[in-house]
Amino acid sequence: MKKLIILLAIPQFLLGACKQNKQEEMKQTAQKDHYTFELSDRVTRQKVTFKNRYGITLSGDLYTPKNPGSEPLAALAISGPFGAVKEQSSGLYANQMAERGFVALAFDPSYTGESGGEPRAVASPDINTEDFSSAVDYLGIQKNIDRKKIGIIGICGFGGFALNATAIDKRVKAVAVTSMYDMTRVMSKGYNDAITLEQRTKTLEQLGEQRWKDAEAGTFHPGAILNSETLKGDEPKFVKEYHDYYRTPRGFHERSLNSTGAWNATNALSFMSMPILTYIKEISPRPLLIIAGEKAHSRYFSEDAYKAATEPKELMIIPNAVHVDLYDKIDVIPFGKLETFFNDNLK
Repeated sequence: MKKLIILLAIPQFLLGACKQNKQEEMKQTAQKDHYTFELSDRVTRQKVTFKNRYGITLSGDLYTPKNPGSEPLAALAISGPFGAVKEQSSGLYANQMAERGFVALAFDPSYTGESGGEPRAVASPDINTEDFSSAVDYLGIQKNIDRKKIGIIGICGFGGFALNATAIDKRVKAVAVTSMYDMTRVMSKGYNDAITLEQRTKTLEQLGEQRWKDAEAGTFHPGAILNSETLKGDEPKFVKEYHDYYRTPRGFHERSLNSTGAWNATNALSFMSMPILTYIKEISPRPLLIIAGEKAHSRYFSEDAYKAATEPKELMIIPNAVHVDLYDKIDVIPFGKLETFFNDNLK
């Protein structure tokens, strides 16, 4: 646990690596229109753009059933994991939900992927929450969508932003999150809230010093590589699981920070004092579904969010599943449950 605390304090969690004998396969996957999943033959995919409240142009993929009928459809805005792109998990979820009759928008968050925003490789509790609401803006003005039937799915770190967005955006009628992380909590307090005040203070001092360095250089220095090229072998199990997704052909994508890059060194600053689940009770009376793996290292985030939320709410624990199983394993992710949840509540 001490090792994990140190990693977060810098902060440098989600470290991982690619096995060297997979490097050639990584090159082969680096294609312009590379997706980590197959598009359903019952679904169409269209590239779209839309602006958020801060004027940043977001890039998304709109998934639509091929035979939608004549009535306006229910729609879903989907994003995550934190540091991923729409060609990975969020696109897979959108593809699956479109198969089930929903219009689904998977989008790249601000400053990442194909979305706009400068500097690159930055995250913000406020702006990433706004990204969800701007996706709702876009969905609500499409002629084939019923704006009274819009929900959100947030994956991993964007699960926390999804809950925050739903709390303040009353246009969202239902929200579901999978393998949820509260990024403000983990960055400011560490895993299992284990960081001490002394460690937190030291981290903030280091971040302040980094700001001076960036100001002097006139640029933003990158932080630690999120998933580096080699594994030492003694990493925590969950780090190896991240590697198995992001640094192998299973989930690798050249635009994903988790596959190839790093957040800016000062990225954690705004997360250190902005707890995003403060108003989770205000999601009610709209329904909330939280899905987590039984063996996920992140499970406690979901359980704590469930305890803090108000009815109607449901916590679904997937037997034997680890955190990244809910990224892409179609036989593990309960898409049937998601379909029923949104059909019941987007009406």
